[in-house]
Amino acid sequence: MSLLAIVGRPNVGKSTLFNRLVGMRQAIVDDIAGVTRDRHYGRCEWCGHEFSVVDTGGYTTNSDDVFESAIREQVQIAIDEADLVLFMVEAGTDVTDYDAEIADVLRRTKKPVVLCVNKVDTGEKMYDAYQYYSLGLGEIYGISAANGSGTGDLLDAIVAVLPEEKETDDDPYKDLPRITIVGKPNVGKSSLTNALLGQERNIVTPVAGTTRDAIETHYNKFGHEFMLVDTAGIRKKSKVHEDLEFYSVMRSIRAIEHADICIMMIDATSGMEAQDMNIFNLIIKNRKGCVLVVNKWDLFIKDNNTLKEYEQSLRARIAPFDDVPIIFTSVVKMQRIGNVLDAATEVYSNYSQKIPTARLNEALLPILEETPPPAWKGKYVKIKYVTMLKGAKVPTFIFFCNLPQWIRDPYKRYLENKIREKWNLSGTPINLFFREK
Repeated sequence: MSLLAIVGRPNVGKSTLFNRLVGMRQAIVDDIAGVTRDRHYGRCEWCGHEFSVVDTGGYTTNSDDVFESAIREQVQIAIDEADLVLFMVEAGTDVTDYDAEIADVLRRTKKPVVLCVNKVDTGEKMYDAYQYYSLGLGEIYGISAANGSGTGDLLDAIVAVLPEEKETDDDPYKDLPRITIVGKPNVGKSSLTNALLGQERNIVTPVAGTTRDAIETHYNKFGHEFMLVDTAGIRKKSKVHEDLEFYSVMRSIRAIEHADICIMMIDATSGMEAQDMNIFNLIIKNRKGCVLVVNKWDLFIKDNNTLKEYEQSLRARIAPFDDVPIIFTSVVKMQRIGNVLDAATEVYSNYSQKIPTARLNEALLPILEETPPPAWKGKYVKIKYVTMLKGAKVPTFIFFCNLPQWIRDPYKRYLENKIREKWNLSGTPINLFFREK
């Protein structure tokens, strides 16, 4: 699919236009400059033409921002892979040195460029836009990304320049598993994403909160294919004071809700803290498969039994759902990165497996006869048969019996343990329902 890259200096409205083109609030928008840092991809459709759009961070030089060079590198990657560059400036200000520098970069790339002047909210503002002809990039298009004024003419110009694409019926990635990396700030989520992809896809710094959006990437290597989602770190509510971080956390929570498998990362040096447990419980509450990754294991002081004892303490902390793969890694030293992929793939296989009804009853009915549910107020519960619900993403088992209302939680946990003994359901929660026959 053809790719349109939106570039420009900070705070000219790139993410606002990106959200308008993709038809949803996918990128975080705020009045302060420098909100967007990583490349953010989406899909746009206009008059029967469909193309990809990439939002980039504000291009700057000679500033005090610690992310400056990393953002410039991300912008350059977006320009190199794009078929068309949308250069965005704003009305109401003179042509800045940054605008002139970006225009010079775009002329050297030999890529087709469409010049867009944002914040033309009134007819009088269009007079301010004419000064940008001095950049020598051809026709200018005055728009207001906030209210949509002028975006139709701009899209007409874009689809006229983009190469023709073969028609596609639907999103080619919609049926792929979604694996989302979550955790507290600064535990190594973006580093793990870059290590798995083999490229600097996301910006990595020692500063907590570097990643702000949920960044999706298609992964297809070493026999694995899925959508990999990097998220912003989730802190306690009491520590979130800025609107910007609030929206970052909300996007991380939404990424968990839309995931199939969550790779939850914790810092080996601090262990499973209260906020880590909150994130883990959020994954379980949403009934998602889980792989627990203990990162920075190289920094932990170890002896002969350290790993075994650490794993036992972790499983005790996350009980009763302790049937979760635990991988000890050092992303910086590239230790056991492949094991994370293998574990996530296995959990997805467990998460989506379907067990035939005949096999279920053959294995479970003898157990149910030997250890029936405890009687309650003189009532005896008899489970007749069990089946697996079709069409459910999470493994869901339906037990048909005469008095389902008298089955209590301890017996439900007993049945869940027996099911896990018979079939490999490591890393995935399961649902048990009891219905009257």
